[in-house]
Amino acid sequence: MKDEYTPPKVWKWEAENGGEWAKLNRPIAGATHDKELPVGKHPLQLYSLATPNGVKVTVMLEELLAAGHTGAEYDAWLIRIGEGHQFGSGFVEINPNSKIPAMYDTETKTRVFESASILFYLAEKFGNAFLPTDLKTRTETMNWLFWLQGSAPYLGGGFGHFYAYAPYKMEYPIDRFTMEAKRQLDVLDRHLAENEYLAGDTYTIADMATCPWYGRTVAGESYDAGEFLDVGIYKNVFRWYELVSNRPAYKRGAMVNKTFGPLEGQLHERHDAGDFDTQTQDKLQGET
Repeated sequence: MKDEYTPPKVWKWEAENGGEWAKLNRPIAGATHDKELPVGKHPLQLYSLATPNGVKVTVMLEELLAAGHTGAEYDAWLIRIGEGHQFGSGFVEINPNSKIPAMYDTETKTRVFESASILFYLAEKFGNAFLPTDLKTRTETMNWLFWLQGSAPYLGGGFGHFYAYAPYKMEYPIDRFTMEAKRQLDVLDRHLAENEYLAGDTYTIADMATCPWYGRTVAGESYDAGEFLDVGIYKNVFRWYELVSNRPAYKRGAMVNKTFGPLEGQLHERHDAGDFDTQTQDKLQGET
């Protein structure tokens, strides 16, 4: 066990802090190199990776297309965050925070960053798609969307980091963030015991945003921590996860910009609906 840490009066960045992402972490913003972003043929240009935050947006785009919004055709370019693509000058111009996903709408000349902002932008652009217009349901949708944005960092950057990515295991932060992750799962489980979707009977952007984070967790797909978190007790969350994740558009969206897992589940870049090969398309349709 390491000796207790005594913080200095003024913290200085003098060495890497260890862990899988150490070489990319730094206490300053801005580009590290010049790199223009590619631009495809569609108005919507997405620069992303299939992390939970990235999946939110590709699911939304595929759901829009499935609902008949042909203007939602998009180019999805792969940003390899492990190689520092998010610090290229072109990416930083769209998202000064250097986080995926980031989107540029060439039709409206609008940059959009932060995953929830992208979901909201797309919903409004396409006539409040997956965003109810009645005040009560719309507010409940936004309640859960903002809940997710505030809660997920404790699951990912908190629990996920210290459980799976820190250079060594530390009891206090793992206990602290495990307690919070399980509390959040219990919040969801209690709510979903009485509601089909997060906003009630309606599938919304709140479900698209939350499922890649908490749904994957209860399915045992995150951080190899299913047994540790005893995810089997969250039966209502799992029921909702299966309902959402088995939607054909969700399955397609979860493949886009994915570079890990079985090869048949990966689509590194997406520029046209035909990029989903025939075999995969048939499989997706046959399972629902």
